[in-house]
Amino acid sequence: MVNKRVPEWLNSSMWSSPATTPPPPKSPSSPPQSPSHEDRTSKSSSVTSYVHETRESPPTPTVIRTKSPSKSAPTGPAPRTEGRDPLVSSGSTDGEISPREDASRQAQLLQELSRKTINMGELQRLASLGIPDGAGIRSTVWKLLLAYLPRDKGLWPSELAKKRSQYRNFKEDLLKNPTEITRELEESTSSQNCEDKGLLSRSEIPEGEHPLSLGKTSVWNQFFQDTEIIEQIDRDVKRTHPDMHFFSGDSASAKANQEALKNILTIYAKLNPGIRYVQGMNEILAPLFYVFKNDPNEDFVVNAEADTFFCFVELLSGCRDNFCKQLDNSVVGIRSTISKMSQLLKHHDEELWRHLELTTKVNPQFYAFRWITLLLTQEFNFADILHIWDTLLSDPEGPQETLLRVCCAMLILVRRRLLAGDFTANLKLLQSYPSTNISHLLYVANKLRSHSTS
Repeated sequence: MVNKRVPEWLNSSMWSSPATTPPPPKSPSSPPQSPSHEDRTSKSSSVTSYVHETRESPPTPTVIRTKSPSKSAPTGPAPRTEGRDPLVSSGSTDGEISPREDASRQAQLLQELSRKTINMGELQRLASLGIPDGAGIRSTVWKLLLAYLPRDKGLWPSELAKKRSQYRNFKEDLLKNPTEITRELEESTSSQNCEDKGLLSRSEIPEGEHPLSLGKTSVWNQFFQDTEIIEQIDRDVKRTHPDMHFFSGDSASAKANQEALKNILTIYAKLNPGIRYVQGMNEILAPLFYVFKNDPNEDFVVNAEADTFFCFVELLSGCRDNFCKQLDNSVVGIRSTISKMSQLLKHHDEELWRHLELTTKVNPQFYAFRWITLLLTQEFNFADILHIWDTLLSDPEGPQETLLRVCCAMLILVRRRLLAGDFTANLKLLQSYPSTNISHLLYVANKLRSHSTS
């Protein structure tokens, strides 16, 4: 018999959801295959002019009521269809932050942001506890946590002007179609040879300007290669948070927001030919753009697309290897990352680890693939995602280690149900994670950190 390691602190009933009777076993079916990069993401926020002394709450996005979800997609969580404010926390009320604590935290964050030089250690500590939704300061804090804004506030105007100008140049250079490029070249040529009024013969057309050219330097050849990726981006952006009017619908603002997301993802793909665009990147982009677009500072709102681009690049730099298929089996690839999460669970709760991986044979790739690659954006409602990201972005060493602890905590919080379940019940539970108290989840994840270092 193998001794099962269960730390004393895990024996408290507060860590687990009540056990439920597993559903009767269905007819045997073959285990699901490990997700590929093509289908791994099937589912698919006066001190200075930048930080207001009195912040207004960001506008409340409307949530679209939808019909009951179809039963035809068992591999993903049910769509978020509640007719509720996405910025109102859900889950149990036990352990929720009181209004007094919320106001105190807001005051502390505003005080820190009022300094001429930001104390990043203190800002990270405060943000890790959660940034108040109604304060309107999440946008500035996230920009600081992602190193888009420097610690010295005196440098903010020049740094922002430089970055935004750079993004405008990216749009001008990378979002042009070949017709525009060819026309500019023709105009340049005609101005130099104004005497030649006739059309160029076929032999006189440079190879790079001919639509049928297959040359590596041909703008037309590159355009046709990019078309498939741009079409994929367009499809995914239209599927981004369909329950929120901010991202979805026929309104002018929703269409403008979709266009901004497409611009950012297209430019990223063209600047990063080694990875280009991978399905699911739109889900990581969405929270950033939402928070920045709802900043109470009008200057930040107008430039939300540019600011989001650079923060998206920074955020993805810490997890881009998870999107690179060629690195899947390497020490920095997604399978290695999932293995680290599995070992973390084994270290903290060996009984649960054995039941999942040895007894019921639930391969962590079946559920953790999406958890990790999409930074949990598909597992919780939008308000909870923002709260979780406050903690992920606050880790001075990057979000990866904190993300793995949160994933491990998610398993521990439903351990009773998992220990009582078979393969089918457990897979269904983990692929459609139940509503939970996010403050409590993050508390358990932080508890794992302290027990790992003790």
